[in-house]
Amino acid sequence: MSSTPAFDPSDFLIVPAKTFEQLEVGDIFRAPSRTLTDAHASAFQAVSADNHPIHYDEEYARAHGHSAPVVHGLQVLAFTAPGATLFPHYIGDIFIAFTSVSARFLGEVHAGDTLYPQLEITDLSEVDGAGQVTTRATVHNQRGELVLDGAHTYLLTLADS
Repeated sequence: MSSTPAFDPSDFLIVPAKTFEQLEVGDIFRAPSRTLTDAHASAFQAVSADNHPIHYDEEYARAHGHSAPVVHGLQVLAFTAPGATLFPHYIGDIFIAFTSVSARFLGEVHAGDTLYPQLEITDLSEVDGAGQVTTRATVHNQRGELVLDGAHTYLLTLADS
C-alpha cells in the first residue's frame, strides 16, 4: 500500500509564482469581462458618496449631452485592480506595495456596457533595492473602444534580497 503525500495548502497555487527576474515586458494579465448594470453604478455611488446627477439622473444626463447616465470614472478605473487579474498569483509573496496609479478617461461608459480590463507589463527596473513593475492599464468596451488608458506601478522583492 502506497502512502499518499500530505496535503500542503502552500502548494495549492492557481499558477506557479514567478520571481521579479522571471517577469517580462509584454506579459499580459486580463480580468474577466463584466457587463455593468444600474446596480453596479448604484453600489459605487453609495461607496464613493459621489452623488452628482450625471451618474444617476437620466434626464440630467441627456440635458447635458449624454445618451444616458455616465458610470463613475473611478469605478471604471477600479476594474483595473490587479487582484481582478492573475497578476497577484503570478507574483506570489514577493509583493511589497502598489505605489502609483494614473488614468486617462477616453470615453463614456454606461450601464449595459461590457468592459474588458487588462494589465500589460511595460517596464521592469530596480529601484532602491526592489523590483519595480510598471504596467499599462487599459479598459476596452464591447465595441473595441479604449475607454481608459493608464498605468500602475508596484514594488516587488528581488530574488537576492
